[in-house]
Amino acid sequence: MDTNYNNNANMGQGGFPPVQGPDMFEPERKEQKKKLVRRFISGILVGCLVSLFIIAALYLFFGFRTGRATAPGLAGTAGSGELINEETLNKIRVLENTIDTYYYKSDVDKEQEAIGMYRGLMDSLGDPYSVYYTEEELNDLLSETAGVYYGIGAYVSIDEEMNLPRISGVIPGTPAERAELMTDDIIFEVDKESTQGLSLDEIVSMIKGPEGTTVHLTLLRGEKRDTVEVDVERSAVEVPTVSTELKGENQDIGYLRITEFDDITPDQFREGMAELRESNIKGLIIDLRSNPGGSLQAVCDVASEILPEGLIVYTVDRNGEREDYRCDGKKQIDIPVVVLVNQYSASASEILSGAIKDYGIGKLVGVTTYGKGIVQRIFDLQDGTAVKLTVSDYYTPNGNNIHGIGIEPDVEIEFDPDAYAEDKTDNQLEKGLEVMQDLLDN
Repeated sequence: MDTNYNNNANMGQGGFPPVQGPDMFEPERKEQKKKLVRRFISGILVGCLVSLFIIAALYLFFGFRTGRATAPGLAGTAGSGELINEETLNKIRVLENTIDTYYYKSDVDKEQEAIGMYRGLMDSLGDPYSVYYTEEELNDLLSETAGVYYGIGAYVSIDEEMNLPRISGVIPGTPAERAELMTDDIIFEVDKESTQGLSLDEIVSMIKGPEGTTVHLTLLRGEKRDTVEVDVERSAVEVPTVSTELKGENQDIGYLRITEFDDITPDQFREGMAELRESNIKGLIIDLRSNPGGSLQAVCDVASEILPEGLIVYTVDRNGEREDYRCDGKKQIDIPVVVLVNQYSASASEILSGAIKDYGIGKLVGVTTYGKGIVQRIFDLQDGTAVKLTVSDYYTPNGNNIHGIGIEPDVEIEFDPDAYAEDKTDNQLEKGLEVMQDLLDN
């Protein structure tokens, strides 16, 4: 779990929207040259970014109290580190000369070589959550974490039959809704450029843009595929992370789903709870299935809306230093709670479900959670780039470290994708409603 940034684990389940996740990439060539390139990359990784890693380590040593730390510039000191020394520097020069002299392509991108070194050094830690971000990737991460981006407010997916982007949903109150875009509209062109054969990421980047600018969409609508031309003015779009419904025979059970924990999630949670409370709900079902986690502060703010006074979670770093995150208990929930979890409920969602279970204020229904019990922090490298490092373990209020283990539900039930595909029957939710009724009856 990141203190201020999304973990973005690549997780999804039949019947639930998939969660996008991180990427990994590398190069190739002939047998002999492949070996040379591999040796080059592994050697260079250990060398060139070394100063950056040492600086980041120093920052970890002195400790941080915010999610994003600022590291000094890249002009680090060679000093007495085990990695940055004359031998490794000389080896980097030899490897670079070898590449420049013998590699079969003459137009090697030096910037990409450098990025490969930085990624490789982080990758050498063997920790999938410690990564290097380019300036563009960092900006995307910040937007995702804030839960706000600049665009039109439409969900886009690829239509498999036509191999073209399709609008799969429109966020209320956004430019997409005002422009009367419709679910299932096919996006044929963006600013008169064809979308045929483009990846989803490429299409989304074409649609997004600075606030106040306009994007022209050519759409194919309806069964007859009528052509619709529309201009949509981009603006700041707040992505919904919380949704609510009323469930149960008497519509007196509140259902609240949290898709991830972004900066905007606590406010959306409060608004959702206020709406449900107005309907005089007798119980609350919190759906954390396929929730990949997110901001530590966000989940603590949400937990403070329902937990009794005491610990929410605590972290322990490599020096054994402990940091407690506490709840004042002033808003402790006074109705029964059921939490839906699955194997993709990770990180921050495990903090909330773990605390609810430890305090005994609710029942967990589903299957054992993902098991991500570690915390990451972002270190700003002051050149527009950053690294994310795992800095501590976290523990539930009862002192449980769930990393690699997960949290077992009180009532175990596997999701039935066949039933959901047939008639949208959600057997885990139905079981949750049964458990809720038992809590209300007792």
